[in-house]
Amino acid sequence: MAYITLSRRKLKENYAFLDELFSKHQISWAIVSKLICGEKQYLKEIIDLGIKQICDSRVSNLKMIKQIDSSIETIYIKPPARRALPGVVRYADVSFNTELETIKLLSKEAKKQDKQHKVFIMIEMGELREGVLRDDLISFYASIFELPNIEVVGIGTNLTCLTGVLPNEDKLIQLSLYKQLIDAKFNTEIPFVSGGSSVTIPLIFHSSLPAGVNHFRVGETLFLGTDVYHDRPFENMHNDVIRFYAEIIELIEKPMAPSGDMGTNVEGESFSFEDVNPQEMSHRAIIDIGILDVDAGHIKPVDDQQKIIGASSDMIVVDLGSNPDNLKVGNVIEFALDYMGALRLLNSKYIDKIVVD
Repeated sequence: MAYITLSRRKLKENYAFLDELFSKHQISWAIVSKLICGEKQYLKEIIDLGIKQICDSRVSNLKMIKQIDSSIETIYIKPPARRALPGVVRYADVSFNTELETIKLLSKEAKKQDKQHKVFIMIEMGELREGVLRDDLISFYASIFELPNIEVVGIGTNLTCLTGVLPNEDKLIQLSLYKQLIDAKFNTEIPFVSGGSSVTIPLIFHSSLPAGVNHFRVGETLFLGTDVYHDRPFENMHNDVIRFYAEIIELIEKPMAPSGDMGTNVEGESFSFEDVNPQEMSHRAIIDIGILDVDAGHIKPVDDQQKIIGASSDMIVVDLGSNPDNLKVGNVIEFALDYMGALRLLNSKYIDKIVVD
């Protein structure tokens, strides 16, 4: 049996660290729950932390959050698809937007549902994912700020997720200045500049976060304790809130190199074993998950002496070397996960999800 665990204690301690950091700098923040993939018991653990805002990119997950605690302010954090607009208005108090026609349709749907729907305008700051072009921002805002049942509560940007563009002081100062420009031109006061995500946190420690940035959306650093900017763990945070365990279903000492005519594997990859001694032996453990559940490149055995050497659709082979721990069939191997590893496993219906203290 393969299963993933979430440590309640370590999650709370990571949350306390981040909440104190943001409170100290007068920053509002929301938890990004999309990593949890709508797992109800894990969502309950997040809500129990005391957070007031939760972001997700799936309407069904926001619906579940509202069912657990209707007082949570929910945020839909990608430009909505038109067919999803009724659900977005019903279950998301706020949505991130970049398309004028979509916001007009949100206005109509919000009026139909007799709701006031809040929006953030996302601005393109170089990452080339979602975002209104900077030169178009003023005219864009002019077209939407008086729409019925729509309230513009913030501007924001996304960095790093697609092309790896890192946040810096200059980009975030520009973002803050756009807020000031809108406020001055339209005699308004937009409350939030959402320029922060997990990758932006180090700027706080380096005193290079502009004062105007007052809202963060954080997922990876909360769950994995990761300094995303430098691709390393944060000190004073747990990077093992989430762990993965898979059962050994075969363990036999076998040659290090295959024999026979070589073609491609199930993923279309070909391999060369010219540098491997065909007489060399190793203990090879097969575990009960495969490519269907996770990309093997995003999980790593906690024991450094163990090494993943290949994967097929529903099995992964782990080299145990001389098997110094005398593992047997039925034992489990523990794995550390990066963000994509955790995301894939949590999205798999074949993996059990467990909360531990």
